Amino acid sequence: MGELYCIDSNRPTSAFPDPRLALTEPNGLLAVGGDLSPERLIAAYRAGIFPWYNQGQPILWWSPDPRLVLFPKQLHISRSLRKRLRKGTYRVTLDKDFPGVIQACAGPRRDTEGTWITAEMKNAYLRLHRIGIAHSAEVWEEDELIGGLYGLSIGRIFFGESMFSQRPDASKVALVYLCRQLQRWGFPLLDCQIQSEHLQRLGAQTLSRNEFLHWLQQFCNSPPIKGPWHFDPDFKISTYE
Repeated sequence: MGELYCIDSNRPTSAFPDPRLALTEPNGLLAVGGDLSPERLIAAYRAGIFPWYNQGQPILWWSPDPRLVLFPKQLHISRSLRKRLRKGTYRVTLDKDFPGVIQACAGPRRDTEGTWITAEMKNAYLRLHRIGIAHSAEVWEEDELIGGLYGLSIGRIFFGESMFSQRPDASKVALVYLCRQLQRWGFPLLDCQIQSEHLQRLGAQTLSRNEFLHWLQQFCNSPPIKGPWHFDPDFKISTYE
């Protein structure tokens, strides 16, 4: 069965249990409590742990097994998505409007009630953005923000958090651009956290928790790409044609 670990906010921010002690049911639930300080969040992600909880719940910490990941070089771009990219009607930026992206990601979804991106979560990731740890990719139609995603970068691992789309393929376009830029910077892996058919159609695959932790040990201590992020000057959409 296992035992749920309680985190004392007064204890050091690095005081997380071994993620291998996470429950199997619900899959990956490891700990409860603590806070969302930048120090604690960074320590959690480095250990393969992330917060995920709903409004009115205490902070819950997870490390599921298996773990969904996307290797940027293995991103699958469908024929229809290639056509969308070639049309060039969407413009993509990095770190142009992080608050706008996280606000849109926190908005109501047709398939869910409420949101797990609470005001507390938004403020926590906005703090991480201000110190150069959290980043966003934005998709624009003229001057309107129509899609995007955000996540954390530690060393050369990108931890994806959430994405949104208000026009066809907008979030997919953001992911394609981000993956290609991460490839250029030597990021071998993008963490997608939990299984998702949508992301698996784009090439995401599962790793055992042990395999995932091995990647973190290898690359979280690599030199970071300091923010704010921008695409390389020679980055061109013709890459996808």
